[in-house]
Amino acid sequence: MAVLSSELRAEAERMKMRYPDARSALMPMLYLVQSEQGHVSREGMTEVGELLGLTTAEVEAVASFYTMLRHQPTGRYVISVCTNLSCALLGARHVYERASEVLGPSPEGMTEDGMFTLHEEECLGACDEAPVVQVNFMNYDRVDPEGVVRLIEAIRSGDVPPPSRGAAPSDFKQTSRRLAGLEDSRG
Repeated sequence: MAVLSSELRAEAERMKMRYPDARSALMPMLYLVQSEQGHVSREGMTEVGELLGLTTAEVEAVASFYTMLRHQPTGRYVISVCTNLSCALLGARHVYERASEVLGPSPEGMTEDGMFTLHEEECLGACDEAPVVQVNFMNYDRVDPEGVVRLIEAIRSGDVPPPSRGAAPSDFKQTSRRLAGLEDSRG
């Protein structure tokens, strides 16, 4: 069964046209698959490979490099906690552990309600704002253990707080659609 509908395959063909080398559309197409599935499956990688004239192995080599591309079903909100040196020195391990406690069993996969995925991130590139937590790729600066609890509770209540910069993140599939370069037509 195809991952992308005929409408989205047509969109993928338009994506290819944006680049002088069709291979350059690989990342946007992977985000397109992720916007449909909530992750990038093997079937999705195969389909992208077919669209771009690449082997599944070539697609997987790129998809497995980037932590923004998820390979297992993912919650509506991916909470990433940086635990690299700067963040670690300022308590990121406690932030991660507290988030894990609040989210319940196996939050690294997906919480039972399908709402969250917890991810330990090597580096989010915002060392001067440590410890940093991301929600669907939007940074929340200087988060302490109780701050991550408040963030999770706010998201659960439907009141996603604005990040340190920019607008409040939409859900993971919508965010992936934007990263694919498409307007967010899903509301």
